[in-house]
Amino acid sequence: MSVTIYHNPRCSKSRQTLELIREKGVEPQIVEYLDTPPSAAELKDILSKLGMSAAQIVRKKEAKEEGIDVEALDNDALIEALAAHPRAIERPIVVKDAKAVMGRPPQNVIDLI
Repeated sequence: MSVTIYHNPRCSKSRQTLELIREKGVEPQIVEYLDTPPSAAELKDILSKLGMSAAQIVRKKEAKEEGIDVEALDNDALIEALAAHPRAIERPIVVKDAKAVMGRPPQNVIDLI
């Protein structure tokens, strides 16, 4: 069982989600996505596993600060923008095999792991 968390250690929800995963006896692969952003192809794969569109994982305030006009971009263009500006990606995202969940609230990961 391979679990990956796209993590921001400065985010309380991300830290809580990581702690919850570890409490369940799982040591996930940690990707600090601000330092190692996912590529557009990786984001497409993650979105497929989440069952979400790119617009559903956007942090609106950060997108605006990064100059991303969410409403003006189609899904593929928004994925490219998020890959270039990972600050605008909602966090944390936890991936296990062919499924993924958003760790907001952290309890969302319990059924996944």
